Amino acid sequence: MWLLVAIIAYFINAGVYVGDKFLLSKKIHSSVAYAFYVGIWSFLNIFLLFLDPWVPNLHEFILDMFAGLIFLATLIFWYKALHQSEATRVAPIVGALTPVFSFILGFIFLGEKLSERQLLAFVILVIGGVLISVKHTKFYEVQAVFNRIRAIFGNTLGGIHAAYRPTQRLIVNSVVAAFFFAAFYVLIKYVYTTQPFIGGFVWSRLGSFVGVNLMLIVPAWRKLIAEKHIGESSKPKNLAFFFLVRISASVAFILLNRAVSLGNVALINSLQGAQYIFLFLIVLFLSAKYPKVLREEIGGAVLFQKIVGGLLVAIGLYMLMVNV
Repeated sequence: MWLLVAIIAYFINAGVYVGDKFLLSKKIHSSVAYAFYVGIWSFLNIFLLFLDPWVPNLHEFILDMFAGLIFLATLIFWYKALHQSEATRVAPIVGALTPVFSFILGFIFLGEKLSERQLLAFVILVIGGVLISVKHTKFYEVQAVFNRIRAIFGNTLGGIHAAYRPTQRLIVNSVVAAFFFAAFYVLIKYVYTTQPFIGGFVWSRLGSFVGVNLMLIVPAWRKLIAEKHIGESSKPKNLAFFFLVRISASVAFILLNRAVSLGNVALINSLQGAQYIFLFLIVLFLSAKYPKVLREEIGGAVLFQKIVGGLLVAIGLYMLMVNV
Protein backbone atom coordinates (compact mmCIF):
# COMPACT_ATOMS: atom_id res chain seq x y z
CA MET A 1 0.00 0.00 0.00
CA TRP A 2 2.70 2.51 1.00
CA LEU A 3 4.66 1.77 -2.19
CA LEU A 4 1.78 2.74 -4.49
CA VAL A 5 0.94 5.84 -2.43
CA ALA A 6 4.59 6.98 -2.54
CA ILE A 7 4.86 6.51 -6.32
CA ILE A 8 1.68 8.55 -6.91
CA ALA A 9 3.03 11.27 -4.61
CA TYR A 10 6.35 11.39 -6.49
CA PHE A 11 4.54 11.60 -9.83
CA ILE A 12 2.65 14.69 -8.66
CA ASN A 13 5.80 16.12 -7.08
CA ALA A 14 7.66 15.93 -10.39
CA GLY A 15 5.16 18.34 -11.91
CA VAL A 16 5.30 20.53 -8.80
CA TYR A 17 9.10 20.85 -9.06
CA VAL A 18 8.84 22.06 -12.64
CA GLY A 19 6.15 24.54 -11.62
CA ASP A 20 8.21 25.77 -8.67
CA LYS A 21 11.25 26.26 -10.89
CA PHE A 22 9.19 28.27 -13.37
CA LEU A 23 7.77 30.51 -10.65
CA LEU A 24 11.15 31.01 -8.96
CA SER A 25 12.96 31.85 -12.19
CA LYS A 26 10.26 33.88 -13.92
CA LYS A 27 8.00 35.34 -11.25
CA ILE A 28 9.29 35.29 -7.67
CA HIS A 29 12.99 36.06 -7.32
CA SER A 30 13.39 35.31 -3.62
CA SER A 31 13.46 31.87 -2.01
CA VAL A 32 12.57 33.40 1.38
CA ALA A 33 9.50 35.18 -0.04
CA TYR A 34 8.45 32.06 -1.95
CA ALA A 35 8.82 29.86 1.16
CA PHE A 36 6.70 32.38 3.07
CA TYR A 37 3.88 32.34 0.52
CA VAL A 38 4.01 28.55 0.36
CA GLY A 39 4.06 28.15 4.14
CA ILE A 40 1.30 30.65 4.86
CA TRP A 41 -1.23 28.31 3.24
CA SER A 42 -0.43 25.66 5.86
CA PHE A 43 -3.16 27.16 8.03
CA LEU A 44 -5.83 25.88 5.64
CA ASN A 45 -5.02 22.30 6.65
CA ILE A 46 -6.84 22.94 9.92
CA PHE A 47 -10.11 22.18 8.12
CA LEU A 48 -8.99 18.54 7.86
CA LEU A 49 -9.59 18.25 11.60
CA PHE A 50 -13.32 18.21 10.85
CA LEU A 51 -12.71 14.72 9.44
CA ASP A 52 -11.04 13.49 12.63
CA PRO A 53 -11.08 16.02 15.52
CA TRP A 54 -8.05 15.69 17.79
CA VAL A 55 -6.03 17.93 20.12
CA PRO A 56 -2.46 17.01 21.17
CA ASN A 57 -1.11 17.19 24.69
CA LEU A 58 1.77 19.59 25.48
CA HIS A 59 4.54 17.12 24.56
CA GLU A 60 2.83 16.17 21.31
CA PHE A 61 2.16 19.82 20.50
CA ILE A 62 5.84 20.72 20.91
CA LEU A 63 6.87 17.84 18.62
CA ASP A 64 4.32 18.89 16.00
CA MET A 65 5.44 22.52 16.07
CA PHE A 66 9.10 21.49 15.81
CA ALA A 67 8.36 19.24 12.83
CA GLY A 68 6.59 22.13 11.10
CA LEU A 69 9.51 24.47 11.73
CA ILE A 70 11.98 21.92 10.34
CA PHE A 71 9.90 21.59 7.20
CA LEU A 72 9.83 25.37 6.75
CA ALA A 73 13.64 25.49 7.06
CA THR A 74 13.77 22.72 4.47
CA LEU A 75 11.67 24.78 2.08
CA ILE A 76 13.96 27.80 2.39
CA PHE A 77 17.13 25.84 1.56
CA TRP A 78 15.36 23.81 -1.15
CA TYR A 79 14.05 26.93 -2.87
CA LYS A 80 17.45 28.61 -2.55
CA ALA A 81 19.06 25.70 -4.38
CA LEU A 82 16.22 25.48 -6.91
CA HIS A 83 16.50 29.20 -7.63
CA GLN A 84 20.25 28.91 -8.25
CA SER A 85 20.00 26.19 -10.87
CA GLU A 86 17.65 24.02 -12.91
CA ALA A 87 15.54 21.35 -11.20
CA THR A 88 17.41 18.55 -12.98
CA ARG A 89 20.68 19.72 -11.38
CA VAL A 90 19.42 20.25 -7.84
CA ALA A 91 17.31 17.07 -7.69
CA PRO A 92 20.22 14.59 -7.94
CA ILE A 93 22.05 16.10 -4.97
CA VAL A 94 18.99 16.27 -2.75
CA GLY A 95 17.62 12.98 -4.05
CA ALA A 96 20.83 11.05 -3.48
CA LEU A 97 21.50 12.38 0.01
CA THR A 98 17.98 12.47 1.48
CA PRO A 99 17.56 8.65 1.58
CA VAL A 100 21.10 8.26 2.95
CA PHE A 101 20.43 10.77 5.74
CA SER A 102 17.02 9.15 6.30
CA PHE A 103 18.62 5.72 6.63
CA ILE A 104 21.11 7.00 9.22
CA LEU A 105 18.64 9.10 11.22
CA GLY A 106 15.92 6.45 11.00
CA PHE A 107 18.29 3.82 12.39
CA ILE A 108 19.49 6.10 15.21
CA PHE A 109 16.18 7.61 16.35
CA LEU A 110 13.53 5.13 15.18
CA GLY A 111 15.46 1.88 15.21
CA GLU A 112 14.39 1.24 11.59
CA LYS A 113 16.30 -1.53 9.88
CA LEU A 114 16.28 -2.95 6.36
CA SER A 115 16.41 -6.59 5.40
CA GLU A 116 19.20 -7.65 3.05
CA ARG A 117 16.80 -7.53 0.11
CA GLN A 118 15.47 -4.10 1.07
CA LEU A 119 19.00 -2.77 1.59
CA LEU A 120 20.03 -3.96 -1.87
CA ALA A 121 16.88 -2.40 -3.37
CA PHE A 122 17.67 0.81 -1.45
CA VAL A 123 21.18 1.03 -2.92
CA ILE A 124 19.95 0.21 -6.46
CA LEU A 125 17.20 2.85 -6.24
CA VAL A 126 19.61 5.55 -5.05
CA ILE A 127 22.17 4.77 -7.78
CA GLY A 128 19.42 4.62 -10.40
CA GLY A 129 17.99 7.93 -9.22
CA VAL A 130 21.39 9.61 -9.46
CA LEU A 131 22.00 8.29 -12.99
CA ILE A 132 18.59 9.54 -14.11
CA SER A 133 18.84 12.97 -12.57
CA VAL A 134 22.44 14.02 -13.30
CA LYS A 135 23.63 15.20 -16.67
CA HIS A 136 26.01 12.95 -18.57
CA THR A 137 29.08 12.47 -16.41
CA LYS A 138 32.30 10.67 -17.24
CA PHE A 139 32.57 8.86 -13.91
CA TYR A 140 35.71 7.08 -15.06
CA GLU A 141 37.68 10.34 -15.17
CA VAL A 142 38.46 10.18 -11.47
CA GLN A 143 41.23 12.78 -11.54
CA ALA A 144 39.09 15.28 -13.43
CA VAL A 145 36.22 14.81 -10.97
CA PHE A 146 38.60 15.23 -8.03
CA ASN A 147 40.11 18.39 -9.51
CA ARG A 148 36.65 19.90 -9.99
CA ILE A 149 35.63 19.07 -6.42
CA ARG A 150 38.82 20.67 -5.16
CA ALA A 151 38.21 23.73 -7.36
CA ILE A 152 34.69 24.09 -6.02
CA PHE A 153 35.47 23.64 -2.33
CA GLY A 154 39.01 24.99 -2.27
CA ASN A 155 41.93 23.49 -0.39
CA THR A 156 44.21 24.27 2.49
CA LEU A 157 46.60 26.23 0.25
CA GLY A 158 44.16 28.86 -0.96
CA GLY A 159 40.66 30.13 -1.33
CA ILE A 160 37.92 29.25 -3.74
CA HIS A 161 38.01 30.66 -7.23
CA ALA A 162 35.18 33.14 -7.76
CA ALA A 163 33.89 31.17 -10.74
CA TYR A 164 33.09 28.20 -8.49
CA ARG A 165 31.46 30.07 -5.60
CA PRO A 166 27.92 29.86 -7.04
CA THR A 167 28.37 26.10 -7.49
CA GLN A 168 29.58 25.79 -3.91
CA ARG A 169 26.54 27.69 -2.61
CA LEU A 170 24.30 25.45 -4.71
CA ILE A 171 25.87 22.29 -3.28
CA VAL A 172 25.78 23.58 0.31
CA ASN A 173 22.11 24.60 0.04
CA SER A 174 21.23 21.26 -1.59
CA VAL A 175 23.04 19.22 1.08
CA VAL A 176 21.41 21.19 3.91
CA ALA A 177 18.01 20.80 2.24
CA ALA A 178 18.57 17.04 1.94
CA PHE A 179 19.47 16.76 5.63
CA PHE A 180 16.42 18.76 6.72
CA PHE A 181 14.17 16.73 4.42
CA ALA A 182 15.44 13.55 6.07
CA ALA A 183 15.18 15.01 9.59
CA PHE A 184 11.60 16.13 8.95
CA TYR A 185 10.43 12.76 7.61
CA VAL A 186 12.10 10.84 10.44
CA LEU A 187 10.51 13.14 13.01
CA ILE A 188 7.09 13.04 11.34
CA LYS A 189 7.32 9.25 11.21
CA TYR A 190 7.73 9.29 14.99
CA VAL A 191 4.77 11.68 15.24
CA TYR A 192 2.57 9.28 13.27
CA THR A 193 3.52 6.37 15.52
CA THR A 194 2.19 8.24 18.57
CA GLN A 195 -0.57 10.42 17.07
CA PRO A 196 -3.46 9.90 14.63
CA PHE A 197 -2.47 10.61 11.03
CA ILE A 198 -4.79 13.54 10.31
CA GLY A 199 -4.18 15.12 13.71
CA GLY A 200 -0.39 14.81 13.52
CA PHE A 201 -0.36 16.10 9.95
CA VAL A 202 -2.56 19.15 10.64
CA TRP A 203 -0.78 20.24 13.82
CA SER A 204 2.66 19.86 12.23
CA ARG A 205 1.50 22.02 9.31
CA LEU A 206 0.38 24.62 11.83
CA GLY A 207 3.99 24.58 13.03
CA SER A 208 5.02 25.76 9.57
CA PHE A 209 2.33 28.47 9.73
CA VAL A 210 3.78 29.70 13.03
CA GLY A 211 7.24 29.63 11.47
CA VAL A 212 6.34 31.81 8.49
CA ASN A 213 4.91 34.40 10.86
CA LEU A 214 8.14 34.32 12.88
CA MET A 215 9.98 35.09 9.62
CA LEU A 216 8.40 38.54 9.71
CA ILE A 217 10.50 39.35 12.79
CA VAL A 218 13.68 39.46 10.66
CA PRO A 219 13.73 42.95 9.06
CA ALA A 220 15.50 41.87 5.86
CA TRP A 221 13.10 38.97 5.33
CA ARG A 222 10.10 41.16 6.15
CA LYS A 223 11.22 43.60 3.45
CA LEU A 224 11.62 40.79 0.91
CA ILE A 225 8.18 39.43 1.72
CA ALA A 226 6.56 42.89 1.67
CA GLU A 227 8.08 43.65 -1.72
CA LYS A 228 6.85 40.19 -2.83
CA HIS A 229 9.32 40.03 -5.71
CA ILE A 230 6.40 38.80 -7.74
CA GLY A 231 6.31 41.21 -10.68
CA GLU A 232 3.87 39.71 -13.15
CA SER A 233 2.74 37.03 -10.73
CA SER A 234 0.05 39.35 -9.37
CA LYS A 235 -1.84 38.86 -12.65
CA PRO A 236 -4.86 36.51 -12.38
CA LYS A 237 -3.34 34.00 -14.82
CA ASN A 238 -0.14 33.70 -12.78
CA LEU A 239 -2.03 33.53 -9.49
CA ALA A 240 -4.13 30.69 -10.90
CA PHE A 241 -0.96 28.83 -11.87
CA PHE A 242 0.54 29.44 -8.41
CA PHE A 243 -2.58 28.06 -6.72
CA LEU A 244 -2.61 25.04 -9.06
CA VAL A 245 1.01 24.26 -8.17
CA ARG A 246 0.33 24.70 -4.46
CA ILE A 247 -2.80 22.51 -4.49
CA SER A 248 -0.86 19.80 -6.35
CA ALA A 249 2.00 20.13 -3.86
CA SER A 250 -0.45 19.77 -0.95
CA VAL A 251 -1.95 16.59 -2.40
CA ALA A 252 1.52 15.13 -3.01
CA PHE A 253 2.65 16.11 0.47
CA ILE A 254 -0.36 14.48 2.13
CA LEU A 255 0.16 11.29 0.13
CA LEU A 256 3.87 11.21 0.93
CA ASN A 257 3.16 11.72 4.62
CA ARG A 258 0.66 8.88 4.46
CA ALA A 259 3.27 6.64 2.87
CA VAL A 260 5.77 7.60 5.60
CA SER A 261 3.22 6.72 8.27
CA LEU A 262 2.85 3.25 6.73
CA GLY A 263 6.35 2.35 5.55
CA ASN A 264 10.10 2.70 6.10
CA VAL A 265 11.35 6.31 5.82
CA ALA A 266 14.63 5.45 4.05
CA LEU A 267 12.93 3.22 1.48
CA ILE A 268 10.27 5.82 0.73
CA ASN A 269 12.91 8.51 0.20
CA SER A 270 14.96 6.16 -1.99
CA LEU A 271 11.94 5.94 -4.31
CA GLN A 272 12.73 9.46 -5.52
CA GLY A 273 14.37 7.72 -8.47
CA ALA A 274 10.85 7.11 -9.78
CA GLN A 275 10.17 10.82 -9.34
CA TYR A 276 13.21 11.66 -11.48
CA ILE A 277 11.87 9.46 -14.27
CA PHE A 278 8.63 11.44 -14.16
CA LEU A 279 10.56 14.72 -13.89
CA PHE A 280 12.79 13.83 -16.84
CA LEU A 281 9.79 12.92 -19.02
CA ILE A 282 7.92 16.11 -18.08
CA VAL A 283 10.95 18.32 -18.76
CA LEU A 284 11.63 16.49 -22.02
CA PHE A 285 8.04 17.02 -23.17
CA LEU A 286 7.91 20.68 -22.15
CA SER A 287 11.32 21.50 -23.66
CA ALA A 288 10.15 20.06 -26.98
CA LYS A 289 6.75 21.78 -26.90
CA TYR A 290 7.80 25.05 -25.25
CA PRO A 291 11.55 25.51 -25.96
CA LYS A 292 11.43 29.22 -25.04
CA VAL A 293 10.15 28.40 -21.56
CA LEU A 294 12.18 25.30 -20.73
CA ARG A 295 15.12 23.69 -22.48
CA GLU A 296 16.63 20.25 -21.94
CA GLU A 297 19.26 19.04 -24.38
CA ILE A 298 19.48 15.26 -24.62
CA GLY A 299 22.36 13.61 -26.46
CA GLY A 300 22.93 9.91 -27.08
CA ALA A 301 25.25 9.47 -24.07
CA VAL A 302 22.84 11.30 -21.74
CA LEU A 303 19.91 9.23 -22.96
CA PHE A 304 21.84 5.99 -22.48
CA GLN A 305 22.77 7.01 -18.92
CA LYS A 306 19.16 7.82 -18.07
CA ILE A 307 17.93 4.54 -19.58
CA VAL A 308 20.40 2.64 -17.39
CA GLY A 309 19.21 4.64 -14.37
CA GLY A 310 15.59 3.93 -15.25
CA LEU A 311 16.28 0.20 -15.51
CA LEU A 312 17.94 0.25 -12.08
CA VAL A 313 14.93 2.05 -10.60
CA ALA A 314 12.62 -0.54 -12.20
CA ILE A 315 14.71 -3.36 -10.70
CA GLY A 316 14.64 -1.71 -7.27
CA LEU A 317 10.87 -1.23 -7.44
CA TYR A 318 10.37 -4.85 -8.47
CA MET A 319 12.46 -6.04 -5.52
CA LEU A 320 10.30 -3.99 -3.17
CA MET A 321 7.03 -5.10 -4.77
CA VAL A 322 7.79 -8.80 -4.37
CA ASN A 323 9.06 -8.11 -0.85
CA VAL A 324 6.18 -5.99 0.42
